[in-house]
Amino acid sequence: MVQAIVTDIEGTTSSLSFVKEVLFPYSARQLPGFVRAHGQQPEVRRLLDEARQVAGGALDDEQLVATLLRWIEEDRKLGPLKGLQGLLWEAGYRQGDFQGHVYEDVPRRLREWRERGLRLYVYSSGSVYAQKLLFGHTRFGDLTPLFSGYFDTGVGGKRETASYAAIVRELGLPAAQVLFLSDVREELDAAAAVGLRTGCLTRGEGPTVDPGPHPVAQSFDDVQP
Repeated sequence: MVQAIVTDIEGTTSSLSFVKEVLFPYSARQLPGFVRAHGQQPEVRRLLDEARQVAGGALDDEQLVATLLRWIEEDRKLGPLKGLQGLLWEAGYRQGDFQGHVYEDVPRRLREWRERGLRLYVYSSGSVYAQKLLFGHTRFGDLTPLFSGYFDTGVGGKRETASYAAIVRELGLPAAQVLFLSDVREELDAAAAVGLRTGCLTRGEGPTVDPGPHPVAQSFDDVQP
């Protein structure tokens, strides 16, 4: 019996286009001015220094911003980049520049599952901070109280089996009692390899999804934990 559900975000709870066409361009537009205005604040400076180490060169801030902008364009899954994007997106959410997109079926089914006693978690390549911002600012209200916890690439890459083993240890449940939902075959394969149950979301947006051996759902309404 499933006791916990771990869900991806992009293409699963939320539109791929929201991330690619709203969040990423917003962070790219705001990044240069943000670094100039806030680059000496301790948290921002720490993230910039981490990004400079990843870049592997003695870059000044202007060169580093150019590198960060290239990483945004390339959708690089790098911790310091995701941290900086989270800070930029916070301002956008709070100013009402955009709302976090979730599909209509998502908050309804999350509430139903929570009422049944299931524990709900998020695992995304976006930072935990960015995850909370998205779910905290939706047209359906603040959904963060529905979740028991969040995971990002700090636990490991989403296509690595060790990441799902670490999540299962953190939840303190047998792997077979955890259901992982995603729209990416390789992520589902990695989760299944350590014994998690899986569900492949095929919402009809973006490239055709190859579900492989994983149960298919067109929305959360089709998911039966």
